[in-house]
This record gives sequence, C-alpha cells and structure tokens, in this order.
Amino acid sequence: MKVFHGFEQARGQLDGCAVALGNFDGVHRGHQALFAQARKSAKTGPAIAATFDPHPGKILHPDLAPKLLTPLWRRLELMAACGLDAVVVQPFDRAYASATAEQFVERDLFGALKPSTVVVGPDFTYGKARGGNVQTLAQACQARDASFISVPPVTFDGVVVSSTKIREFVAEGRVGAAAALLGRPFELMGVVERGEGRGRTIGFPTANLHPEPEVRPGIGVYAVRAFHAGRVYDGAANIGRKPTFGEAELTVEIHLFGFSGDLYGEKLSVEFIERLRGEQRFGSPGELVAQIERDCQHARAILATAPQPGALSPGAALSPIV
Repeated sequence: MKVFHGFEQARGQLDGCAVALGNFDGVHRGHQALFAQARKSAKTGPAIAATFDPHPGKILHPDLAPKLLTPLWRRLELMAACGLDAVVVQPFDRAYASATAEQFVERDLFGALKPSTVVVGPDFTYGKARGGNVQTLAQACQARDASFISVPPVTFDGVVVSSTKIREFVAEGRVGAAAALLGRPFELMGVVERGEGRGRTIGFPTANLHPEPEVRPGIGVYAVRAFHAGRVYDGAANIGRKPTFGEAELTVEIHLFGFSGDLYGEKLSVEFIERLRGEQRFGSPGELVAQIERDCQHARAILATAPQPGALSPGAALSPIV
C-alpha cells in the first residue's frame, strides 16, 4: 500500500480512484465497511482512503479532543490489511483548518485526486467550521459526474459502531464489547520500560509497558495475547496502582507465559481478550501471589478457547506460545 503525505504529493497519481474520507481512528467495523465499498467501487483507478493527522480535534479543540485508539502507524497497517491500494495522510494544522469547504473540494479532493467515486459515513463534515457536509459533498460530486456513496451506520448486536463507543467500552474495561465493534481485540502497543522489578521477586516477572495509544483499559486484570519479535505469547496483564504495596502510579504490566529473558527497550503489542477481575488490595504479598496464580490459570483457560489472531492482528500468521 502506498502512503502519500498530503494531497499535493498525491496530485495526478491517483486519478479515477474510489476514495473513502474520514479520520478512521480505530479502523473499526464501520471504517472497514467504507473501505470495502471503496474497493467495490474502484473501476477506473485504485481504492484509497484520505485521512488527517493529527486528528483535527487535537488542533482545533485540544481540551475537548478525543483520546485516540490507534497511533498513525498502526492505522496505516490496519488500512493496508483492509485491502486499500493507497492512503493519503493530510497534515492538519491551523493553516489547513482555515481552508473552506469549497477549497477542500476544488483543490484537494477533485484537484489532487480526481476520484470517480467518493465514499463517506453519514456524519462526515469538512472545511473551515465544518462548512461542508454529506449533502454539499453529494452535490459537488454530482456536478463533476462522480459517484457519491454515503454508507449507513454499521451496527453490531443493536449497537452503532463508533470510535466514541469503543473508547467508552475500553475505559470501562469491557474489552470484549470493544472487540465486537472493532472487529478484532483492542490492543496497546509500546516500549517496555524498567519498573520496580517486584513481579520477578514473587515469581511473576512482568513487562512494564509504556503504551502509545491514549486510551487505556479500565483498572483490573486481563487475559491478553502479546506479540514480540515474530512470536505470540499468551499472558495476563494488570492495569492499576498496586494498592497492596501502597503505590499510586498507574502502570500497565504484562506477564507472558513461557517467556524468559529481558524485554527492556523492546516493542510489544498486546491484545486484551477478557477482563478477569477488578483491582484488589491484599493483606500480604502471599495472598497476592495466590491470587495471581488463580488469575493465570483463569487466563490460560480463556485463551485456550479464544479465536486465534485474525487478519487485523499484529501477528496474524504467527502461532501462540502458551
């Protein structure tokens, strides 16, 4: 999949494309439906997406901007896995935000891309102060003999799929519900940092993860699947403040089954499969160890029957180590 850094870089290279427009945070089932429609509609050119980075809300209303589910590099990986031929990533800043809806249509969409088909969700807006919407974009396409498709909301078990709803589920610890809307497990990825090393002293060494995504699962213990250096490990994760040891800092710690070695400074991707329990305070380290043993047994049982990594997982073709 080709990546173009802005509409100007893509100018003249994607003529006749079918383009899906949006922010696509999470690349969830709704976004996947837009990409599928772009692929289906691509007759005279490539199937592509055009998106913005950073998220416009980060520039226009930073205090109100949503926490993001996926960093840009992971979004691009997921979009490639969805079968797109190219993605245009338009840098978004105050200067770009000042462009009117008409300028976006004339200069960027039809000036640079010359699409045969434009695909959007029902709430798509564009241009300064959201001056353009689905209705005005449909009119612009009609005037230029381009097809226009507004894909209706995607629902799953009666719930409308949206990045906002997924963020809500993740924050509540409902990672199974989030996975249903994403079409894959929610994941954190980042670099392993040095922690207190306390887990090793009680027989359960953990990787202290500094995650890139801004959204974190709610405090608690989870069954997880981790991807590192071409291998997949089942495991258990704790997100919390270690009340048994009187600590206040929120940490993300991953215990990998069957792993031995040093992960400091290494990149790790972790899929959250199911929440096991909430955070607890124990009367002694011994009581904590006994509960961790039960948590690991519970996680192993869940992961033994969980679906294997799918096409959108970080290591779709890898075999797990348990």
